[in-house]
Amino acid sequence: MVSEQSAQSAQSQVLVASNRGPVSYEVADDGTLTPKRGGGGLVSALSVVEDKLWVCAALSDGDREAVRRGVGEPGVRMLDIDADVHADAYNGIANSVLWFVHHMLYQTPLEPSFGTEFRRRWASYEAYNQAFAEALAQEAAPGATVVVQDYHLALVPGMLRELRDDLRIGHFSHTPWAPVDYFRMLPDDIAEQLLRGMLGADRLGFLTARWADAFTECCVRILGGTSGTRIGVHGLGADADFLRERSRRDDVEERIGGLREQIGGDGSGSGSGDGARKVIVRVDRTELSKNIVRGLRAYELLLETRPEWRERVVHLAFAYPSRQDLAVYRDYTAEVSRVAESINSRFGTAGWTPVILHVKDDFARSLAAYRLADVALVNPIRDGMNLVAKEVPVVSDEGCVLVLSREAGAFAELGEDAVVVNPYDVTGTAGALHEALTMPVEERAERTKRLAAAATALPPGQWFLDQLRALDA
Repeated sequence: MVSEQSAQSAQSQVLVASNRGPVSYEVADDGTLTPKRGGGGLVSALSVVEDKLWVCAALSDGDREAVRRGVGEPGVRMLDIDADVHADAYNGIANSVLWFVHHMLYQTPLEPSFGTEFRRRWASYEAYNQAFAEALAQEAAPGATVVVQDYHLALVPGMLRELRDDLRIGHFSHTPWAPVDYFRMLPDDIAEQLLRGMLGADRLGFLTARWADAFTECCVRILGGTSGTRIGVHGLGADADFLRERSRRDDVEERIGGLREQIGGDGSGSGSGDGARKVIVRVDRTELSKNIVRGLRAYELLLETRPEWRERVVHLAFAYPSRQDLAVYRDYTAEVSRVAESINSRFGTAGWTPVILHVKDDFARSLAAYRLADVALVNPIRDGMNLVAKEVPVVSDEGCVLVLSREAGAFAELGEDAVVVNPYDVTGTAGALHEALTMPVEERAERTKRLAAAATALPPGQWFLDQLRALDA
């Protein structure tokens, strides 16, 4: 079922396990392999520990070819799990069941329906987790520390504990955790198996106290308690130094120029001058939980009910396609485009495009939009944290009002200085956008300073080190 790529022979004292690793490979036409280093908060966080081993899955054909050839990066072990097993575990269970449960996304009159196909896929999820547990057991030095990441690998702590009782095992959840009544939608034996798998860890980490409390309640109601496993909260923050440096590079300046041309108006592309168009920014992947369509509907309602904003505001909506191998995500991505086009058709003029929609992922352009934003719209139905809410205030040029869903994990830290919305309330969100657009410059600047301070209180490196120290305690 699994072939393995090991980057080192000596056993490791610190190990990390995640579905996606820090490197991926592409196969060129001539057969050569090209490694590509990943980015993101987790890669940044783990860079603070040099002597570690990262165990991850081979996700692409290039990754699998690298494993077959024995090509590897120092400090990375890539597992080539059978492609069908991985597809069932990753898309069939992790993204189509566990993600939906924790984000409370099911349309319950019709779904879920846990039958024989679910059980077949669950067996793959078990096998996938077992492959990670066995690799970690093999690579870990006596008494080593292992930190397992996220819902893809929820069974690993318990499986690993059976193989290596000497290890210090942690698990961190980057998503929300479902309330117990929603969690119990899962078949009873599966719900118990998931919780017991997690409780194989010495310590479990969550992004907010709300998610940690929900997990604890599930354990109490279903299992009778947490079996001595410690629970902690670590609110991952933005990497201020990296963001500020990266947002001032030439490619970002170039993107700012391009966006200003698209925004139009007096050419300034910000709301800082008389006649300048205000800019509402959102940057998301087209995940169902991000609530992009209702955000667009709220903007449409703003233009409908407050005509004074027509030709005076532009919505930069960056909606980068996600999980397009699942039909429900393809349909949602298409709906985002359809609604944006409808707004432009209804309100647009020769010199004004109300919604500027970009669907091709471009980090430099996202940073450019952060800098130009007068208002950032972050309105998820449910989100473990949402780093966009933390990143925009850090790099904003003129100060930015954050319109924030109370269902985002970031609400716990940022809610006091944001304009808070119920993500289902389109009328309320339209009103919040108006409030944000009309906020006095001085108040906006003061709120931005406080938001940026709160957003960077626990940068990625410190976030990871805190977990290691807590496991050693």
